[in-house]
Amino acid sequence: MRRALLVACLVLGLPSSAAEPPRAYVLKAARLFDAKTGKLVTPGVVVVTNGKVAAVGAGAKAPEGARVVELGDATLLPGFMDSHTHLTGEPGEDWRQDVIDSLQRTIPEQTLESLPRVRATLMAGFTTVRNLGAGDFIDVGLRNSIRRGTVVGPRMLTATAGLGTTGGHCDEGNSWRKGVLADETGAGVADGPEALRAKVRDTLKYGADLIKVCATGGVLSLNSDVDSPQLTQAELDAIVDEAHARKRKVAAHAHGAEGARRAIRAGVDSIEHGSLLDDEALDLMKRKGTWFVPTAMAFQGVKERADQGRLPEDNIRKVRAVDEARKQSLRKAISRGVRIAFGTDAGVFEHGRNAGEFALLVEAGMAPAEALRAATVHAAELLGVSATLGTLEPGKLADVVAVPGNPLQDIRKTEAVFFVMKEGVIYRHDTEPAVPSAAR
Repeated sequence: MRRALLVACLVLGLPSSAAEPPRAYVLKAARLFDAKTGKLVTPGVVVVTNGKVAAVGAGAKAPEGARVVELGDATLLPGFMDSHTHLTGEPGEDWRQDVIDSLQRTIPEQTLESLPRVRATLMAGFTTVRNLGAGDFIDVGLRNSIRRGTVVGPRMLTATAGLGTTGGHCDEGNSWRKGVLADETGAGVADGPEALRAKVRDTLKYGADLIKVCATGGVLSLNSDVDSPQLTQAELDAIVDEAHARKRKVAAHAHGAEGARRAIRAGVDSIEHGSLLDDEALDLMKRKGTWFVPTAMAFQGVKERADQGRLPEDNIRKVRAVDEARKQSLRKAISRGVRIAFGTDAGVFEHGRNAGEFALLVEAGMAPAEALRAATVHAAELLGVSATLGTLEPGKLADVVAVPGNPLQDIRKTEAVFFVMKEGVIYRHDTEPAVPSAAR
């Protein structure tokens, strides 16, 4: 039996301990990041029992038989959270080939190709993600398999298909013509308040944890301007009303200011991207407490692909047109005190590079401690998981990562995660110092 378990772990990429009950640990490092206060505590000590944090701090008592893990000149932090991912996709070297592959690969193939992506995300220190859009309920399957322990990956909250109107950014059939081997419209496409209300119900019926809606055009869609609003106020009101009635949150993809304002007025919980937000939209977000998920890494990743000629010309023009404006929007949001949660849009770029967002937030004017809080305590609040995650406190789930040195002095240390624990199970523990991805 044990040999069979070991073989299964090797095949699926599981650590051999994943199928066993979490044991007791004492994690020790030079310092610990207190996400509640944004300050460092020295020394860093976390006691873990039964998959939860049992005690924190130098005076914490170790249970008998606990394994002591000495991490040296490092900082312990709560497991990072990425509020905007697309784990079921990743760009290839040739966007034309990506289109062909998307038409030819079966759902099981697409699911299997997601396994290295979810693993890479976890190994980068992201123990919880919010997946904002996937086809064929692959994200629901991944979420459930990760929960059962048959797949190694982060804890997932999933939106399944994004909701939108005909020909909009969430219409996966945009730019296609009849006769092509592709869906004419996306699974979440409808028009009119009541039709979109029904789509919310349908999406939740099949396992969505939240609702994602495309309130404006997008950079990577082929038939809409980035800033064009794509739903009426009545349509957005119906979507949010139905989702909130079912106790589900709503994330709104929104680049343009008018579409964002409509979404904010409707009561969405977060604005994603926000590259062209104006003062009125930002002030409205601040007043209503709407979260902003700026996904700066998405723009960096898309620019890289544009520079390499890995995008259609129309998409390249779009990203060039909005790049400076989105930097200004983020700076204004930070200076105004708009609530910001960490999110990257991973899947637009390669999975596992999520931590690059930290440096981009700091470059935009956010203090390093606040950037870390955006990916821990603040993201936990947006995701609705603050009761169990987001800080290293007794009683919370033992999601713990370690980075070398002091990330408040060098935020890029977050790109060199070398220790990852999720719910008391160690998934990564490098014996050699990690190298920040920017230096690789």
